[in-house]
Order: sequence, then structure tokens, then C-alpha cells
Amino acid sequence: MITGASDDDPSGIATYSQAGAQFGLTTLWTAWISFPLMAAIQGMCARIGIVTQEGLTGVLKKNYPRAILYLMILFSFPAIVMNIGADIAGMGAVANLICPAIPVWIFSILFTGLVMAAIILLPYRKMARTMKYLAMILLVYLIVPFIAHTNWLKVANATLLPHVIWNKDYLNILVAILGTTISPYLFFWQANMEVEEMQERQLVSKISRKIVVNNHILGVMKTDVNLGMLFSNIVMFFIILTTGTVLFQGGVKDIQTVEQAARALQPLAGNFAYYLFAIGVIGTGFLAIPVLCGSLSYMFSETFGWKMGMNKKFHEAPSFYIIIIISLVLGLLMNYVGLSPIKALIYTAILYGLTAPIIIAIILHICNNKRVMGEHTNGRVSNFLGFTTLVLMTIAAVVLIYLQWQ
Repeated sequence: MITGASDDDPSGIATYSQAGAQFGLTTLWTAWISFPLMAAIQGMCARIGIVTQEGLTGVLKKNYPRAILYLMILFSFPAIVMNIGADIAGMGAVANLICPAIPVWIFSILFTGLVMAAIILLPYRKMARTMKYLAMILLVYLIVPFIAHTNWLKVANATLLPHVIWNKDYLNILVAILGTTISPYLFFWQANMEVEEMQERQLVSKISRKIVVNNHILGVMKTDVNLGMLFSNIVMFFIILTTGTVLFQGGVKDIQTVEQAARALQPLAGNFAYYLFAIGVIGTGFLAIPVLCGSLSYMFSETFGWKMGMNKKFHEAPSFYIIIIISLVLGLLMNYVGLSPIKALIYTAILYGLTAPIIIAIILHICNNKRVMGEHTNGRVSNFLGFTTLVLMTIAAVVLIYLQWQ
């Protein structure tokens, strides 16, 4: 649930809002197309974490050339920091809409400090519980279409019958949606969270790191991942539906940021929809930023052999928390050095687009490697969905690079 909900972060909401505002309901079909692909890849990452009791970075470090590992960090670090910065900026801007008397920069600093304090001070169990409640905030997006004038017959048609507009802008938004829903940082987070969960529930010895993996454990994991990814895609669907119904039909077709989407909703759908949308952006920011900086810290910690874990106190894993603090501070400072959130999202999309196919290919190789996974290698369905995702993400990367030069 946490992984799936964090995928609908403020930067993701901006992407979905732009898709709905610019193209109406014509991108609704991407929700059910991307769901099985997301679920398959995240399920593989979860299985890697359960079987090996190591994160994705740890498995890469032990079984693959170091050059691949360092390349992943080289691309992931700036991408994740820019993503954090864009999310902080989105939260601050939307909060300023609700309370104009307080400047955006104060909100941005406040939110950064609150996230930092929560990560450092709260043990994993309490933090996970808090994040699960924050995920419920995303349900506000399911309400808005029902208080607006929605043609549900058109919605059904756009959802079930894929329609592609063959022009640069539409292809750009398709690539952006695919890159936003299938994000590399979630792969690393998912594997490490399975390790954290197993240790927290004392299903694995923290000393021997051994566990008897059975069908029940894998079945619970699969259900958890599938429901989390389904939740993520339902929220994505309703954000596109909200903006595609309200903004597109209202003639507002150029939405670049989440605050623009919220502000445009106010005169068209009323204050209620406006506040719901804004509150959802802030809530999902608090949910997504710990996932972003946490995944980055897990990468560094496993690479350099540092003690790590959100279930540890600061003095038990100082390097792990220092990386989190650095990423948060850099993300915040990004908003004061002249790099706009929109440019940051473009650069983030390019870096994610370049690394995603490589990481997916490695995940597929790991999950078919009996030396690593033992008897828990991929089945036919997992491989089919995994290789389909690999092909689509490779095409998306090529299209993304091509479109940047046009």
C-alpha cells in the first residue's frame, strides 16, 4: 500500500493532471494497461527481498559487476534528489493556496523539517502505520468526479477502448505516465521494505538472516503488492478522470504544476473539490518523500556496507540517516538555485527513463537465476509481464530521448 500510494506523489499528480487537462479522457486506458506491469515488477522485487533477505543493491553487489551498481547510483542520485525537490515545491505551493498569508518557502522548509523529524525519530512500525493512514488521504481523488458533472458512458468508453493520438504532445504524455508509474526508486524500496517487514515481524533471524520461504509468505506478499499497485492505479485513474472531466471540458488545457491544477479546479468544480485536491497533494508528499530519500539511502548503505534500516535509531545507523538528511536538504535547496520544478521533473524523467530498462533487465535476470533465487524463480506469467515491461520501457526511453531533440 505504501509503495503503491507513494507512486502517486505530487510530481506524479502533476503528470496525471496534465494528461487529463490536455487530452481529456483519452489516457484513462493507461491505468489498466500499466497495472499488471507494475504489479509484476514490484512483485519480483519483493520476492528478491524475501528470498535473499537483502535489498536489490545488495544482490547486485554480490552477483553482478560493480560497474553496473555504480552506474545505477550515478543516475539514481540526481534523479531522486530532483524528484524530492519537485515534491517539496509542489507541497509548498499547494499549501500556500490554502493559506496565502504564509509564503511558499516557509511551507517548503516546514514540510522538509517535518519529514526529516518523522524519519529520524519514529521507529519503523510507527512510521509504517502513519504512512498507511496518509495513503488514505489519496481517496479524496475518488470523491471529486462524483461532485462534478461526469459522463460515465464516455468514461467507460475511454477506459476500455485505448485511443492513441499520434502527435508529439500525446506521445510525450504517454511516456511520462509510463515513467511515473514504473519508477526505478520503487524497485529498491520494495525489496528493502520486505527485509524490514520480515525482521520486524521476527520471521527471520537478524543474525543468521535465514528464513524458510514458503508459499504462504509469498502468497501474502503477492496479495499485498497487487492490492498496493491496484490502489495506486485507481488513484491515478481518478486524477486523470477529475482533470479530464473538469479542466478539459472547462477549457483549461495547460497544466504544468499541481497548484495550477488545484487553482483551476476552484472556479469549475467549487471550493470543496479544490480543497480536497490540495489536501491530497500535501498528504501524498508526506507519503512519497520518505520513500524517495529512503530508497536512495538503502542504495548507498548496501553499496558501502553501512548499517541501515528505518527500524534502527540514528546512533545505530548514522550513515543511513545522514544520506536521508543530505537528500532532503539538497531537494529543498534545489528550489532556491533557479531550477524550476518542471525542469527538474523533465530531467528526472530522462534519468529514470535511461535507468529503468537496465534495472528491469537485471531484475528479470536475478529472478531467473537459480543460484540467487533457488526454487523461487519466475514463472511464465511473471516472465511474460516482465519482458513486456522491459520492451515498453525501452521503447519509452528511446521515444523520450528522441522527443527531447525535436
